[in-house]
Amino acid sequence: MPKVMLDKNAFKALASDTRLNILRTLDGKKMGLNDISNTSNLNKATLHEHLTKLHEAGLVKRKERKGYKWVYYKLSWKGENLLHPDNNRIVVMFSVTLITLFFGIIGLFNFFMAKLEKSYGSDMIFKTISETEDTINQVGGEILGISQNQIFLYFSIVCFILFSIFFVISISKYKKNITQKL
Repeated sequence: MPKVMLDKNAFKALASDTRLNILRTLDGKKMGLNDISNTSNLNKATLHEHLTKLHEAGLVKRKERKGYKWVYYKLSWKGENLLHPDNNRIVVMFSVTLITLFFGIIGLFNFFMAKLEKSYGSDMIFKTISETEDTINQVGGEILGISQNQIFLYFSIVCFILFSIFFVISISKYKKNITQKL
């Protein structure tokens, strides 16, 4: 389980079951004092005192808008990490998943561009360079058994397979992490 760093104020704020219930109530929501009061069945003055301590500990954020008298509360990053400690890992996993998808698409694009270039060609200078590369690829391809075009194709297939694996793992970790750990 990942570590969540807490300071002295956070421990004092978490010492109360009422404050823990308030954190659970705010999980994934932005709520006003009235909404939290209705959900938790607490007096507004008592609730305000608890929310102030949670705010001072850095577990709750206050959202105030100019010209409006209502204050909304929501969990801070620290508060969310307390309830869902695997969030950072899931974000990294989704990022890696999208990067592998991106590289797979680039590899597939390069494969098709090389195929089109072979089929239709370009201007004379590019044809000369391309013919030289084809000759080198044919010699190297006979040795390796694959051409440069196939390398792009294999690269994109590997990226799509990795994308699929990472995507399934990310979704399963996300579904597990929806439940609160606190």
